[in-house]
Amino acid sequence: AGVNSGAEAARPFYWLDVFSDVGLAGNGLAVVLDADGLAPETMLAFAREVGLSETTFVQAPTAGGADYLNRIWTVSGEIPFAGHPSLGTAVAVALHRANGSQAGSHALTQQTGVGLQRVAAVCDGAAWSASVEQEPASFGRTLDRERVAGALGIGSEGMDAELSCQIVSTGLPALLAPVSDLETLGRCEPDFQALRELEASPALNLYAFVHERGSRTIRARCFGADLSGVEDPATGSAAGPLLAYLQDCLDIDRIVVEQGIEMGRPSRIEARMEDGRPVVSGAVAVLATGTVRLP
Repeated sequence: AGVNSGAEAARPFYWLDVFSDVGLAGNGLAVVLDADGLAPETMLAFAREVGLSETTFVQAPTAGGADYLNRIWTVSGEIPFAGHPSLGTAVAVALHRANGSQAGSHALTQQTGVGLQRVAAVCDGAAWSASVEQEPASFGRTLDRERVAGALGIGSEGMDAELSCQIVSTGLPALLAPVSDLETLGRCEPDFQALRELEASPALNLYAFVHERGSRTIRARCFGADLSGVEDPATGSAAGPLLAYLQDCLDIDRIVVEQGIEMGRPSRIEARMEDGRPVVSGAVAVLATGTVRLP
């Protein structure tokens, strides 16, 4: 079926800002509910129309034990998993099922391209928060520090001298790139051709971060190879791998990630280890609700 084939249907639509307790900060997410029957071409076209880092489409699950299938799209294509789309979609589903009620706790299970994940959406009557239990971390190869520095557009002297550069995934691979200080972090201008020469994965996130020893607060920036060069203001799918990496390296089991500062979209991501899995959580602000007509 083509993008414009079939009858249009009014489908519930939510616009949320994730990892922020106020709108117009954090990472924006568009969620389309009742999305069964939508062609992949339509989902991609709508994701491009919206222009956010991710747009999700909620469909009936195909796996036992799941409450819904969460299909996650960037402007380049569908991806198997992502962090802020897991949190924001959980809030949208909870709101819709509760007919807009602004209170309560909702425990749900989402189905994604990497399996089933437990998610939760909680509202205290005034504000929403959400969490996702990610898959156990898969530790990939380490990469040459100097080549990663080149991909970040900085000199090798700007890299953390103690921590290694490594690809880690809890569903979506992140190249964790420890840099030395905040000034260097602010100067990062990624070279995506150099990144592709390092790692061919089209969904790879280049996650530069600063960790001051003894602190559990991390500053980070994320550049997605599949986001047409656009910086991502909050990346839950990279924060989970980062925590697993820091636990492996430094025996840290809980962090707060500050991201999006350089973009003017401050975000706060909380991550903790539970039973060998990173649990990523944060505030969710509901910006708009309504319907969207899609064939």
